[in-house]
Amino acid sequence: MHLQPSYVLTVDCCFIKISYCHDQDRYHDHTSFDYKSNNLVVIRHKATTYGLKLNDNPYADLLDFRSKRRRAIELGTGCGAAGMALYLLGLVDIVLTDISPVMPALKHNLKRNKPVLNKALKTSVLYWNNRDQIRALNPPFDVVIAADVVYIEESAVQLLGAMEELVSDDGVVLLGYQLRSPEAHKLFWELCEKAFVIEKVPHEDLHHDYCYEEADVYILKKKKKKENVE
Repeated sequence: MHLQPSYVLTVDCCFIKISYCHDQDRYHDHTSFDYKSNNLVVIRHKATTYGLKLNDNPYADLLDFRSKRRRAIELGTGCGAAGMALYLLGLVDIVLTDISPVMPALKHNLKRNKPVLNKALKTSVLYWNNRDQIRALNPPFDVVIAADVVYIEESAVQLLGAMEELVSDDGVVLLGYQLRSPEAHKLFWELCEKAFVIEKVPHEDLHHDYCYEEADVYILKKKKKKENVE
């Protein structure tokens, strides 16, 4: 399948340029590249760009991808922005997932960036309510990544269910978020509060080039069983 992108975006990640083809109409509504994707990488990228020691970063342990090998999965990968950037930042054991219509766009971008990635990143079709597909991914994962995935009320339950099944008890969900639908927003966070401990990353800990008022980053950790008992 030959894809003609509407435009190409180039982003610097640890002094390496990665580019993303984007055609929202051709690919699928939620393959759009936006700053929620890059916000997921800029907590660490802020430190590496300015030559800071990772220990100076309040999220140093969480972001120490290179010395602490972690299994990771991205939900709703879209054009692959967050997944590729985090791979370059050391999250090398990662699988990028999305629904079938998005795969041609994702694979096109992975092929486009293969010279800088130096490998073919793993991909998998995943519908959040498909238990067989979830089991086939061999969870749990240490890190679950998701950017701009809360925009349809009907999928909020499926998304939370997939997150719970995929992330390990001691793992984290890195969520890039922007309010898209008031109904989906309300339902998602109601469900999220029941299953996860929620931490919002302060904007001052995000890279100033990609930090926008309407886009936030959250760190979600599974509640212990006793915390789930009301």
